[in-house]
Amino acid sequence: MPRLLVLALIGAALFAQQKPQQKPSAQQMENLPPPIRVSVEEVVAPVLVFDQEGNYVNGLQPDQFRLFDNDKEQNIHVDVAYNPISLVIAIQANEHVQGLLPQVNRIGNLVAPLLIGNQGEAAVVAYDARIRTLQDFTSDPDKITQAIKKIYPGSTSNRMVDAVVQGTRMLNTRPANRRRILLLIGETRDMGSENRVREALINLQLANVIFYSVDMSRFITTLTAPPPVPRPNTNPPASVPLPSIVAATPNMVENTYGLDDRSANFLPLLLEIYRDAKAVFKANPVELFTKGTGGSEFGFHSQRTLEDAMQRIGDELHSQYLISYVPNDKEEGGFHHITVEITGAPQVKRVQTRPGYWLAAKFEPK
Repeated sequence: MPRLLVLALIGAALFAQQKPQQKPSAQQMENLPPPIRVSVEEVVAPVLVFDQEGNYVNGLQPDQFRLFDNDKEQNIHVDVAYNPISLVIAIQANEHVQGLLPQVNRIGNLVAPLLIGNQGEAAVVAYDARIRTLQDFTSDPDKITQAIKKIYPGSTSNRMVDAVVQGTRMLNTRPANRRRILLLIGETRDMGSENRVREALINLQLANVIFYSVDMSRFITTLTAPPPVPRPNTNPPASVPLPSIVAATPNMVENTYGLDDRSANFLPLLLEIYRDAKAVFKANPVELFTKGTGGSEFGFHSQRTLEDAMQRIGDELHSQYLISYVPNDKEEGGFHHITVEITGAPQVKRVQTRPGYWLAAKFEPK
């Protein structure tokens, strides 16, 4: 009897496998999530024009600009007037940078006069293991100053890429006629983000966000960071291996390896120097974000250099020409390369803009 029952169950299973699957109904199809499409309605390219001495060239007229998208000339609109700014300031606030945070806390009163002006608005985000919006978009300089002043060091994580993604989402809600700027003040490395660098860059480009960075010196943050809490060493001193000619006494072990693994304080600094030398391009998402959006990267190690970086960003923002256009080659998927030419201006020696943007191939549902 048990054998007959087993055979019956096997036969039912084979019959179920051979039964054709039913197609989903129209109602089920409507409930399915829509396919992901990456489209570009309008591209905004910030343009800086320099002369031979590296000074900004102002006073150019719209008809002097020509823009090419994948070598195809575009019908462009050039804004030579100043457009209001929407700015997100993302500040690293983990314990590793607590030595430089007091200097950052004092720059809130520079945001309005140097960066956003009378018609601009700013939001403040702090990030460590969390992404905290300390102040939503506001034109009140006092609220901006207070939000930056109250930032304090948190955990050991540094979710820099996640903070960039959050800032991009916030800027994407602002009106299209505003200039969208993301300013990051922190280290160039990322520790613990869930989002990928590539997707974060694509989001920046699709939202027409210009990325600026004021980098905290890793040399300074490594020197001023609190020492990590060591794990207790449960092994007896005599169990630590030493050279064969040295007696494994407790004092010799402590002098050689340190007490609770805290002897070689110079080792983290040495490792950071080697990492900077070997991973300038691979371990620096900030460089990718700035160059990929047409922004700039500055550094600071003191209050004076931080204020100088803010001043230079403000000068750059007030010297930009904004070119906007609707691409006439949307059918071409992949990376679209942008080049800008200036006519009738012999003093122009260099033109800086975003290198291009990523456009996925169109998806047509069957």
